[in-house]
Amino acid sequence: MTAKTRNKAVVAAKEKKETPIVVYFMAVAGAIVGYLVLGKIILGAQPHPYHWISGVLGGVLGYFLGWLWFRFKGDIL
Repeated sequence: MTAKTRNKAVVAAKEKKETPIVVYFMAVAGAIVGYLVLGKIILGAQPHPYHWISGVLGGVLGYFLGWLWFRFKGDIL
């Protein structure tokens, strides 16, 4: 028996996937909230690098929360 061949254009279209806009939105929102809430309010008396680290951690957390949002609810646009 011979294997069925697939059209290369169809395969390429399926493999080409872009990051959904909800992931970018949640990453930016998480970074801003992490910097302002965790960095400025909670860690306000600590040295300044803690503020930036909290912003980066908020962005990373927002990135993964954005993928979860996309997985269960779809894109926002």
